[in-house]
Amino acid sequence: MNAIPLAERLRPQSLDDVLGQQHLLGPGKPLRVAFESGEPHSMILWGPPGVGKTTLARLMADSFNAEFIALSAVLSGVKDIREAVERAQLVRANSGRRTILFVDEVHRFNKSQQDAFLPHVESGLFTFIGATTENPSFEVNGALLSRAAVYVLKSLSDEDLDMLVDRACIEELDGLSFTDDAKATLIASADGDGRKLLNNLEIVARAAATSELEEVDENLLAAALSENLRRFDKGGDAFYDQISALHKSVRGSNPDASLYWFVRMLDGGADPRYLARRIIRMAAEDIGLADPRALRLALDATETYERLGSPEGELALAEAVVYLACAAKSNAVYNAYNAARAFVAKDKSRPVPEHLRNAPTRLMKELGYGKLYRYAHDEPNAYAAGETYLPDGMREPNWYQPVPRGLETKIADKLAYLRSLDEDALKNSKK
Repeated sequence: MNAIPLAERLRPQSLDDVLGQQHLLGPGKPLRVAFESGEPHSMILWGPPGVGKTTLARLMADSFNAEFIALSAVLSGVKDIREAVERAQLVRANSGRRTILFVDEVHRFNKSQQDAFLPHVESGLFTFIGATTENPSFEVNGALLSRAAVYVLKSLSDEDLDMLVDRACIEELDGLSFTDDAKATLIASADGDGRKLLNNLEIVARAAATSELEEVDENLLAAALSENLRRFDKGGDAFYDQISALHKSVRGSNPDASLYWFVRMLDGGADPRYLARRIIRMAAEDIGLADPRALRLALDATETYERLGSPEGELALAEAVVYLACAAKSNAVYNAYNAARAFVAKDKSRPVPEHLRNAPTRLMKELGYGKLYRYAHDEPNAYAAGETYLPDGMREPNWYQPVPRGLETKIADKLAYLRSLDEDALKNSKK
């Protein structure tokens, strides 16, 4: 077998060889126009792993006959940045050629390291190309981001990966073939990542050569790729995109979609305890008092997971997910809470009305604390009709608005009845 990795041997040598990203590379599309413009510009290439970010940067350098300097933010520091700047200065002084500085995983550089590029981008010493798997809005300094165009790359489609397998087998693997099922499984194992696909393909090709087989079936594939989980960076966009999808599926009352995203996250290596915390949050935020049992069931599922661990305890979490998806929905308390917080944050500190204050001492009683307080249990219906509980001069804000679903339907009826008692009390007080 060739010592050079298959992914490197198959790296596209021209823009037309690049698979996928037609929304950027098709005729008249932004990156195609950038290549054809004759004038490179700084850019951020944002997308998942294995979709061609490094390849596009290299092709940009080739297209403009520019010096190509590559840094990895994982391995490089200020010293490496300084050396890259000095090299770019030498290239310009000796040959007048442009330099393209490519920084892989640019989000790993801290603010000061990212700031180090700014004066050289502004002076035109080099064209900056950063690659990131994270949202540059959060991970790239605003000053650097404002000087670079952002291009969003997408995961490779199954069709793109299918073509990549064929290209690899024909050009590098002596015509190795696959059964339809084995090829579909291999493509699925890559999760839209071209580099991962080629790495897996190389492992399978070695296994086939060892077994002297020219066609790969499901059995050989399973033996060669014994473990292939779709793992994600737990601080990355894929992680938060999936938890967002889970939360929205529960909120949207779709139990199957909720289970799908829940299992996808478990399959990707998410900590079940993190998922349990999010499930509890969903119960409080999106179901609330429409079905108070949801919060209790979410807490019980969390406790069950703590007692049983994986994988048995995950079934309890799945049960909670399905229950929450099917439960009546209400964000009335969530909205009321946020409205109250916003009001208190900007309002003055209003004193507690005297009739609501405790009077444990004689002085407090002499000051009238608690004097006019009406004990609700001594009133008809255990309700002090017409009583006020807010600070003096503050209007009833009506933050809590029950929805006409689940238990909140009955809560709304009760509150309406109590308001009618208040109105009657007010009318009687004016007689």
